Amino acid sequence: MELHTLKRKHPNKKSRLVGRGGTRGKTSGRGGKGQTARAGNKRRPQMRDIIKKIPKLRGYRFASYDTKASPVNLSALNVFTAGSIVSPETLFEKNIIRKVGGKLPVVKLLGTGDISVKISVVNCITSKTAKEKIEKAGGSIK
Repeated sequence: MELHTLKRKHPNKKSRLVGRGGTRGKTSGRGGKGQTARAGNKRRPQMRDIIKKIPKLRGYRFASYDTKASPVNLSALNVFTAGSIVSPETLFEKNIIRKVGGKLPVVKLLGTGDISVKISVVNCITSKTAKEKIEKAGGSIK
């Protein structure tokens, strides 16, 4: 027996380097040889690249359909004469409100300021303080 004739009971086994992990061995699902089997060869559809480069809007893109009421302060209603009717139409005629999308908006009367004129309010939403001030001045709300 000589040293160069000795053999190991369990010879060294070099593990395959392709794939590294997962259940696929040898070519690791890359097919045969060549350019397509190499790293860095990732072809993607052209349209996908164009779509990925477009800047995306963040957040929820739903425009709400419910229209917000146009606010009108009580101090703006002093232009009316005593006993006149205040409605979205008359407010538009006096240039207090503007049309929204070609239509007269819903009007909400707010309690900022004081009113000294007796008026009757029709087809308008009123806040609690505005209602109190209108009724205190002798007006009415329908």
